[in-house]
Amino acid sequence: MNCYICPVCGHIYDPGLGEPDDGIPQGSAFSDVPASWVCPVCGAAKEKFLPE
Repeated sequence: MNCYICPVCGHIYDPGLGEPDDGIPQGSAFSDVPASWVCPVCGAAKEKFLPE
């Protein structure tokens, strides 16, 4: 599974780690992350993230 990076702040979404503080468990592919999810660091929309 690919990692995705926030172009605004550089936060990396790693599927192997998920985003447990946002209720996204380890092993969740980026495509399975809800469209309403935003970057936990800067608040950028999911659609802004780019494949790393």
